[in-house]
Amino acid sequence: MIEPLIIAVVLRDLQIIASYNFKKRLELKMKAIVLEGPGDISHLKFKDIDIPEFGIGEVLINVKALSINPVDTQTRRGSGIYETLKNESPLIIGWDLAGVIVEIGKEVEDFKVGDEVFGMVNFPGHGAAYGEYVVAPASHLALKPMHISFVEAAATTLAALTAYQVIVKYADVKRDQKVLIHGASGGVGHFAVQIARSLGAYVTGTSSAKNRDFVLSLGAHEHVDYNGSELENKVHNVDFAFDCVGGNTVPRSIPLLKSGGVLIGITGISESEVIKAKQANVHAYFILVKSSGADMKEIAKMLDQGILKPNVSKVLPFEKLAEAHQLLETGRTLGKIVLTILD
Repeated sequence: MIEPLIIAVVLRDLQIIASYNFKKRLELKMKAIVLEGPGDISHLKFKDIDIPEFGIGEVLINVKALSINPVDTQTRRGSGIYETLKNESPLIIGWDLAGVIVEIGKEVEDFKVGDEVFGMVNFPGHGAAYGEYVVAPASHLALKPMHISFVEAAATTLAALTAYQVIVKYADVKRDQKVLIHGASGGVGHFAVQIARSLGAYVTGTSSAKNRDFVLSLGAHEHVDYNGSELENKVHNVDFAFDCVGGNTVPRSIPLLKSGGVLIGITGISESEVIKAKQANVHAYFILVKSSGADMKEIAKMLDQGILKPNVSKVLPFEKLAEAHQLLETGRTLGKIVLTILD
């Protein structure tokens, strides 16, 4: 029988060796995609840079998959949150990731080396997720359910977190309420339909006519083509409207809400639209998602239970991130685009 003290010493020595080996690897560079000024996809440059250093309360993640969102392409072009990040050097955009923890900082208690995690990190700050290694606050992460792939986990981050925070925390959607979700076939929208339906709401989802079957497959009770006048003819007395589209969606939605109803937009709401909403006794808000490990843990539970299922429309290798930006900018993707990083 092997003595417990001997086992403890062996485990300690193995940890020391593993830590030493990884520190030797830290002397090497990692691949990252750096944004060299605002513009088209030619401004996204592959570079070899130092692996980032982690601090107190942070972990270092070996990224296995990452996903992109409209804010990525907007920021690349110089809008989005580019003004907030423009002085970062190197400037690396991206916020959504799934991977394996390879190092942990002091005061990290919920995770250990080897844990498979996912999350939206440092949003709306410098997430720097377009890299082989990413430093993230432990407070922005959740453990990945074991039966969920890295691709699925990476897809269920910013978009799912936005839908969760809007529907559960801000709108406080209740059973039997009438919920209208604009852009129900998109990244945020397809999660919003699933979350609202899981809460017992009566869900109407809008999209183009060609995506009708997809929206209904998510659990929506009704589908409405947001082109033409079908929206105004079919939808009335709504408790909560969620605008994931922008454009003229807010002014079109205000008359569809009951008195005291709530409208939340994630692409921006103008002052004139807020005034128009008040005149109709409707509460209209713009909401920006924020990183939250606590909320990600709730999302992990929903993934684990099958309540949430991400639709991944395209999986590309990390090297084709520029192509992924172009695909997203067409506005015709169903669900999410994910990129994978091979060891």
